[in-house]
Parts: sequence; C-alpha cells; structure tokens
Amino acid sequence: MAIRPARPSRRAHPARAPRRPRTAVPCATIALIGLLAAACGATEPTTAGMAATTPSTTPAATAVTTTAATTATATATPHSQGAGTPAAGSGAVPRARATGPSPSPTSATPSKPEKAPTPIASTGPGEGAVNVLALPGYVEWGGTDPKVNWVTPFQARTGCKVNLRTYDAAATAAGARPLDPGSFDVVAAPPEVAGKLIDEGSVAPLNTSLIAAYPDIPKRLRRLETRKGDAYGVPYLWGVNEVLYDSSKEGPRTAAALYGGTGKVMLKDSPLTIADAALVLKRRGADIEDPFQLTPSQLDDAVKLLSLGKPAGRVYWRDPIEVVQGFASGSVRLAQGTPYQRDVLARGGRPVKAASGPVTGWADAWMVSSAAAHPSCAYEWLDWVSSVAVQKDAAEWVGLAPANSEACAGRTRRICADDESFDDVHFASRPAKNCAGGDGVCVPYGQWVERWKRLVG
Repeated sequence: MAIRPARPSRRAHPARAPRRPRTAVPCATIALIGLLAAACGATEPTTAGMAATTPSTTPAATAVTTTAATTATATATPHSQGAGTPAAGSGAVPRARATGPSPSPTSATPSKPEKAPTPIASTGPGEGAVNVLALPGYVEWGGTDPKVNWVTPFQARTGCKVNLRTYDAAATAAGARPLDPGSFDVVAAPPEVAGKLIDEGSVAPLNTSLIAAYPDIPKRLRRLETRKGDAYGVPYLWGVNEVLYDSSKEGPRTAAALYGGTGKVMLKDSPLTIADAALVLKRRGADIEDPFQLTPSQLDDAVKLLSLGKPAGRVYWRDPIEVVQGFASGSVRLAQGTPYQRDVLARGGRPVKAASGPVTGWADAWMVSSAAAHPSCAYEWLDWVSSVAVQKDAAEWVGLAPANSEACAGRTRRICADDESFDDVHFASRPAKNCAGGDGVCVPYGQWVERWKRLVG
C-alpha cells in the first residue's frame, strides 16, 4: 500500500522576502503544524535559507556541531521555490546558531572521483563522526525546540558525532554553488540537486541491504533516484503540488484554471512550476510523456501557457506562509500549494480544497558522498533517518509525508492517506538533455532556469 500526503480524494526547491505580519492567520492553528509553527509568536524573522543558529542553552548544543554552509537570506525552501532556482522542503524553518566549525560543503571546483563510485560491500566500526549536509529543518537536534531532536539519540546509539551543515539547494541546483564530495558524508537532496550530484559522480550508488527499513519504502519512491538499476538515494520526505481554492466560492474543475480567468492567482516561484503547466497540456492531449523532461517545442508551449493571464493578477510565492495569508485574507482566487498549506488553513477554519486531476510531486532523498570520509557512520545515518521513529518526527516537523510507509500512523496520520498507487502523481526529476534516459533530446535544467527568470521578470 503506497502512502501519499493527505489531499482531497476524488473517490470520497532565489530571493526570499522577510516575513510579513501574521495577524491574518490564527496562531493557535499554525502552532499545531510543523514548520509554520514559527509563524506564530516568533521573536525574530525565521527564514529557511538563513544561517543556522542554536541557542547555547539547548540540551543538544554541545552534542552536535552545526554551521551554515551558506548564509542565504535569499533562498526559498526547496519545492516552495524562489525565483530562478528551486528550493527544498515545505515550510519556513527556524534558524540555528553555529556552535563550531565543520568541513565546508561548497567549493567552486569540486573534487572529481578518480573512478566511477561503487557501493560499499559492508560497514565496519563507526568512525566516530559523520558530516551531514541537509536542507534547513530536515535535521533537528533540539536547537529550535528541545522536544524536537533526532540527532542526540543517534549519537548515543552509534557513537557517531554529527557535524551538521545546511546548504543553498537553489544555488547548487543551478550550478552556482557546487558541492565538493570531499566535504560531506551524507546529503539530503531534492530532485534538482540529486540528479546533478549523480551525473557529476559526487555521490555513490548504495548497498541498500545495509539499510534495514529500505524495503518499507514504496517501490515507486525507491525508483526515483536510480541509474541503470543502482539506487543512489534513500527517500526521506515527499509531497505533491495541488491547485488550492476557496470552496465557499465557485471552484475550478481542473488545474487549467490557474492560467485563465480573473482574480489573484499564486504560483510557486520555481522553474519546476513549468512542469505543472506542461501537465495541463498533457491532459489536453499534448504528446508529453514526462512533464519534467520536455523537448524545446514542449517547453515553449508550457511557458506560453504560463504567460497567459494578466500580470497584475499573478503572484509568485516564495514562502509557504504567503499562500496561507492569501486565503486567510480572502484575497486569493487560486493558488498552487501543498497539502500542508491546505491543512493549516483547514485547521484555521478556512474552507480551502484542492482541485481534482493528476499532480506533480517530489521526494527528497539522502545520498552518500563518493568521497565519504566516514562511510560506516554514513550508513548508520541512512539507517537511522529511514527508521519509523525518525520518519514520524521529521514528517511532523517538516509537514511532508514520510517515505517509510510504516511511519504513516499515529500523530503523522493527518498528513498521510492510503492510496492504491502513485499513478496520478508525476514525480520530479532534474530536467536533462538526455530526457533522464528517455527518448529524444530534451531541454536541460539550466535553460528552465533562464526561461523562468524571463517569465517572472
């Protein structure tokens, strides 16, 4: 049984603006939901791409070394992507203060492996440390909330000290800030970054037999980051993109309503939003197999569809709270959003639902560096973050569905729903010239970025 983020059943990854006043959204409601809890009662702006900070009084402050790989106040969270480049995650994440040094995860000239990376046959005694490169909010050690901590138990269990850094996934995906495989052991990567790392040889294929919970992850998710039968990523969290509307008003029949009509419409400020327009064209009969792998003419058609409508009525959101505020104030007709945002609004008493039809989705995955200095601890980490307990904690905190289907129960049940298949979800892959192994010649990701910049202006 596959698991998907909660969404209405048809049968029943740029610059990030400072947060705006939050009086339009019931704080007691938002405080119940993962990352947007920071939207209420926050004493300072909380931006996912900002340098991590950890209060020195937190219990875990001495247990984990953390620092920011990038000080990117202009970075959107992955998949709530900002202008020009993608981002990762579903919501704003409180900042964390650096408590010590860590190997730099970025380099203008990343080292290249001397030969093609191969999976390790087995693990030995832990090396005593693991360098973790993560998306903001994807690894918590009690620095934001003392009750949210899956790092300290890992260290106690394995003896592997976690050296944690966050990175600018948007700039990495676009090639502006490449990652040196010698600077990390494991990395949490959205599809736009994962595909790049695999193609560069920066990450190694995995020996999945060393990861106890790997069989509990649905095959559809496990197949996403593979090459020639080799798995390169362990799926961590995933979600889908929906067309949200106020059900107290006349709702749209399909996602095509985003590209016509009158009234304010909100789209995610991300190059991969082009894929959502391509999916609409596919439903209209266009010969598009994968909305994330488009030929030049297909990309032209998708961008043309996105260009329809009055610019004054089009808003490109970078922070998930913008969608919540838009519906809470009644100023938005339609918005491209996620089940997480819809859930926040529902708990706040707003009658927001999702239009029917196929959707795009994504899964973020953990990967091992092809030059990992601590391979045994790296595999201990993969085993840990795919376990039921950590998957539940991460899903509840981030607001995305856990990849491990066994974790979709109890307190995380509200963000999951059983379904028979993933057939109506088109999962993201990095747009590639070779069409990600398909037929023909497609437009690579860099050109998606350039087209999106011109479209958004």
